Amino acid sequence: MEKDILNTSGLKRCDSGDTDFRALVQALDTDLQERNGEEQAFYAQYNGLEKIKQVVLACVEGEAVACGAFKPYEAGTVEIKRMFVKKDFRRRGLAGKVLGELEAWAAEEGYTSAVLETGKKQPEAIALYLRCGYRIIPNYGQYEGVENSVCMKKEW
Repeated sequence: MEKDILNTSGLKRCDSGDTDFRALVQALDTDLQERNGEEQAFYAQYNGLEKIKQVVLACVEGEAVACGAFKPYEAGTVEIKRMFVKKDFRRRGLAGKVLGELEAWAAEEGYTSAVLETGKKQPEAIALYLRCGYRIIPNYGQYEGVENSVCMKKEW
């Protein structure tokens, strides 16, 4: 079994102004454009960074290699946003660690649940969220009626 690659660095809490986060988001947007093609323009309008105050980065030997964020959605609920792991660091448990830290941070702030949207063209993301206790719910908000969207929720 591969050693825990976070032992040498760890998780970092910051906000959307962090330059490492912005670089990871740029890579995420490129990945989503490749997966979704023309459909990505619809999703991009909901992925602004200006309102995100809670960001978690996973760093390995000083390099930011994974990220995720949350923002308030409604009373007691946050929305998980901008989850991403660089290709060379995938399948090592980093996304689950970032997600767990986001959930812990949200709980510290008094939230009791999280919602998120991912795409049908991201089966690895769907599998991650299901493993982490999320359940599929009807598409919410701007994602209602969007064929490619999969919405999920977890309560704690």
